[in-house]
Amino acid sequence: MSTRKLEVLADGFTFLEGPRWRNGQLWVSDVNGKKVYTIASDGSCQLMAEVPERPSGIGFLQDGTPLVVSMHDRCLKRIEGGQLTLHADISHLVEGEINDMVVDSKGNAYVGSMGYDLFRGEEFKPGALVLVKPDGSAREVANELHFPNGPVVTPDGHTLVVAESWGKRLTAFDIADDGTLSGRRVFADLGDYTPDGITLDAEGGIWLAAFANDCYVRVLDGGEVTDIIRLNDRRAVACTLGGEDMKTLHCLTFDGKMSDIGKGKQGAQIEITRVDIPGAGSP
Repeated sequence: MSTRKLEVLADGFTFLEGPRWRNGQLWVSDVNGKKVYTIASDGSCQLMAEVPERPSGIGFLQDGTPLVVSMHDRCLKRIEGGQLTLHADISHLVEGEINDMVVDSKGNAYVGSMGYDLFRGEEFKPGALVLVKPDGSAREVANELHFPNGPVVTPDGHTLVVAESWGKRLTAFDIADDGTLSGRRVFADLGDYTPDGITLDAEGGIWLAAFANDCYVRVLDGGEVTDIIRLNDRRAVACTLGGEDMKTLHCLTFDGKMSDIGKGKQGAQIEITRVDIPGAGSP
């Protein structure tokens, strides 16, 4: 497997999600800090926006405008000049808060809803994926997902893969020209691994953060595990590939349990390591 070691790039955050590499810098959401940052290669941070209803997934429209998930009010917001502008309100389409998201090359955003309020102890209900078009129109395109988390889209725009955290699997869909999803199948049965954020590489492998297992795992279509990077008593939350050659794996980690999320502890940091296969640019 892997003997790669992680080194800290930046720390002092509460709980990080939604890492995205864009134009030479890393974008991240500090969910409970209620802020979106960019991180330079030297670890310096720049505040891009404050998101009072808790940010999560990040993506970019065709003109480069950043989009961010606003979890609690179940909206997508554009970040324009450091301010938030409503892109789409999808609260009527979902149960529970919305979470992660991927935006494809057409500007279509696929947003996951939890299906229930995890942090208030509600009974589990499956969630859904909502397609938000560039004009802000929205519709459900997949349901019965067991806590949908990090999604990716292949470079040809034909396949979407989403992590089902409580299903312990990665699930793939075919993408039609109008953004509709069909042909649901299991990309990888993960056994005991609980996938959170994921990222796609140039050979079709997916790196995933296994939150409950304290490790990052690379898996191929069909379920073969090729690499495991183990953490030292920290939770693996999300990851993305970036850097000048797209071979730097940026890992968001957390010092705490699920029950600690939302308590304000500054337990999150960004750690990095080098890998052999470059990223494919999604998410």
